[in-house]
Amino acid sequence: MKVFFTLDTLANGGTEKSTVDILSYFSKDTETKVVHLLPGYALQPLYEKAGIPLHFIDMGGKYSYYRGISRLVKLIRKEKPDLIVSSILTANIVSRIAGLITRTPVIGTFVNDSYGEIRIEEMRQKKQYSKFRFFWLVDKWTAGIPKYWISNAVSIAQSNAKALGIRKKKIKVIYRGREADVFPERKLLPVAGGFRFVFVGRMLQRKGLAELIMAFNTLKKKHNNITLDIYGDGLFRKKTEAMINEYQLHDAVRLHGMVPEGWKKLYEAHCFVFPSWYEGFSGALIEAMMAGIPIIASGISMNLEAVSNETALIFKVKDVDELVDSMDKMITSYPAIMQMADRAREEAKKRFDIKVIANEYESFLKDVVGRRVKEEGLI
Repeated sequence: MKVFFTLDTLANGGTEKSTVDILSYFSKDTETKVVHLLPGYALQPLYEKAGIPLHFIDMGGKYSYYRGISRLVKLIRKEKPDLIVSSILTANIVSRIAGLITRTPVIGTFVNDSYGEIRIEEMRQKKQYSKFRFFWLVDKWTAGIPKYWISNAVSIAQSNAKALGIRKKKIKVIYRGREADVFPERKLLPVAGGFRFVFVGRMLQRKGLAELIMAFNTLKKKHNNITLDIYGDGLFRKKTEAMINEYQLHDAVRLHGMVPEGWKKLYEAHCFVFPSWYEGFSGALIEAMMAGIPIIASGISMNLEAVSNETALIFKVKDVDELVDSMDKMITSYPAIMQMADRAREEAKKRFDIKVIANEYESFLKDVVGRRVKEEGLI
């Protein structure tokens, strides 16, 4: 079996990282190639280290669809893959049309809650709302082309199926995973010298960073010896810096930017805070579970497919007061909450080991190529 995996870029995002993780554990009898359409090479060394072949289409710009489609069609006709698996909007549209032209089966993926209520409300407040609506229509018009879909969460499958008019029985849910063996057992950190919160992820508005800074500012008035480390970068960095200046938190909130293997920083902190408005099935959350660090997470449906009240402190999304209460409880009840972290680690190792996830993913693709998929009970 030969499969093309198409992506917009090789940027350091959750989908791009999960793709290399999964393909690293495919069997040798499945030939894969990752095709990216636009510049963005942060993860290229990781793909090369894993021995995954790469091909850069260079479609010439985010909206140069004719060039992207024609170049992908040429590559397909040359290499004759059995299947195309596409992720992210630009790659999805280009791959669907190219697959239709070459009669190559396409598998779509749902990696985010692209058309959920919070996402729509967020976009309504931006100038790009008309463009968002246009590409939603394009996504919906071409959504009938993929033979099947793979979603990284049940809630995301249901939301996107409704938004794009896709039959749910065409969707297979396969969670994201991580290599369980690389996460060492956690050592208990003393709290007497100060309590460290940590966030690892892209700095975007929808990640809930504004709420996190506001909650931290309130909490610091009660607990003076707390700090917050933020690892990542993105469009919301300037706003975050402005809030740090406004609240005079320069000594307590530290922005570290992108760091390689950011999950290792989880072992240097007491608590991982994940206040997202909406997500895909978060790899960062799985890493926190694997690392055995106590977790505070927003109660969005995607997060609740990974953690529960037995394994994390859950607060209502966007609710700063509830987030403050959760962070305060984390400090005052830390030894007891460590038991929740231990349960989260054990659950993650059972459910989200990348070896199991990759085997499930590859088996599904083989079934599609072999036409053995039964269109029932996929989600």
